[in-house]
Amino acid sequence: MEQLRTRIEAAWENRALLAEKETQDAVAAVVEALDQGALRVAEPLADGSWQVNEWVKKGVVMYFPLQQMQTIEVGPFEFHDKIPLKRNYAKLGVRVVPHAIARYGSFLEKGVIMMPSYVNIGAWVGSGTMVDTWATVGSCAQIGRNVHLSGGVGIGGVLEPPQAAPTIIEDDCFIGSRCIVVEGVRVEREAVLGANVVLTNSTRIIDVTGVEPVTYKGRVPARSVVIPGSYTKQFPAGEYQVPCALIIGQRQESTDKKVSLNDALRDYNVAV
Repeated sequence: MEQLRTRIEAAWENRALLAEKETQDAVAAVVEALDQGALRVAEPLADGSWQVNEWVKKGVVMYFPLQQMQTIEVGPFEFHDKIPLKRNYAKLGVRVVPHAIARYGSFLEKGVIMMPSYVNIGAWVGSGTMVDTWATVGSCAQIGRNVHLSGGVGIGGVLEPPQAAPTIIEDDCFIGSRCIVVEGVRVEREAVLGANVVLTNSTRIIDVTGVEPVTYKGRVPARSVVIPGSYTKQFPAGEYQVPCALIIGQRQESTDKKVSLNDALRDYNVAV
């Protein structure tokens, strides 16, 4: 693996090396390892933080110019693209409902369910996770185990710059309908996002459960229950409402995870 990393880093600095077979093989090996789950763009560490493997993202970026456009036929459907589609779902133990699509180079752990949805190259999706109808998992996004991505959810992708953290949804989260989570935002374990929450790296995530508000950016704390909100901001033309997200409570640890997904939303009257 260290030799593979060295070759990828060298080619990143000198793109002329992409003409060499050894480099092409190294890039192909990175994407194959991602497809098999042997490599991840980002991985959780024992202390709860995440390590971004920049060199792996570099391999994905360099995979595109090496690929040729081709026609892909699936029954009566036709596609024209550089990246093949993922295959062998039965062997992987993954349920894929028509018209769900996962690109080669993404990893779906055994027990994933894909309703008509989309998972892009470099993404990692954990066991027991439901990618619901018209939900999208962007390139290199990391989705934990037993997560529910509800209908129309958009999880943003990132390839460049290589050091940029991918969007991360940790284990046992519930992401409500039409939520958008992008720009490397990290939603920590067991959090619940109500419908239509939009999180970018600059979105204010305000905990309003105490006497004084506490503001986060780029991170939703574990077990938080979050709904859309707004705050007043002064502009030259006057005061206007700016979108934010509000933490209105916490999921109870004493409640079974599967049950508490619904209970948390019901307790706080949050729409899904």
